[in-house]
Amino acid sequence: MFTGIITDIGRIAALEPRGDTRVRIATGYDTGGIDIGASIACDGVCLTVVALGDDWFEVDASAETLSKTNLGGWAPGRRINLERALKVGDELGGHIVSGHVDGLAEVVARHDEGDSTRLRFRAPDTLAGFIAPKGSVALNGTSLTVNEVEGAEFGVNLIAHTKAVTTWGDVALGDAINLEIDTLARYVARLRDWAGAD
Repeated sequence: MFTGIITDIGRIAALEPRGDTRVRIATGYDTGGIDIGASIACDGVCLTVVALGDDWFEVDASAETLSKTNLGGWAPGRRINLERALKVGDELGGHIVSGHVDGLAEVVARHDEGDSTRLRFRAPDTLAGFIAPKGSVALNGTSLTVNEVEGAEFGVNLIAHTKAVTTWGDVALGDAINLEIDTLARYVARLRDWAGAD
């Protein structure tokens, strides 16, 4: 479980196709405090640590993960958002994020407003109904507030701090972004569907 508050920017150091794809990620985390088997959200995808070095950790990404997320487009040198798993008693600064990506959103517009940047995304039609104005979404692992929704498109605002401590300063039109809808929205929709089936 995560909160969508990014705590490090990692860099893809190497990728090695095996049965799964082994990914080495350079990090500023103190890897002495990371256990093998720990979960780390990497651009919003919950991945399991399988190897560690002084300033890196490795994870395995399955074919399913590569097909459902933007990990299939990762290459050495790419910067990614990182978040360690939530511990009991930690501050919940964002919203509850599982690290299970629901789909990919496309960046369709970007413009600066003072020090902030407004971004517009197109969500898959199957997920658009779960996104509400002033609700929360996780985009590349970052907890963000939805400003407006029009059909399958929605907008967010990035303040200067968010751009400085995440990879959002690198975003470009057409980028495929890992999208996780709000867990509460998922369960409300499920209860509505279940109640309507009676």
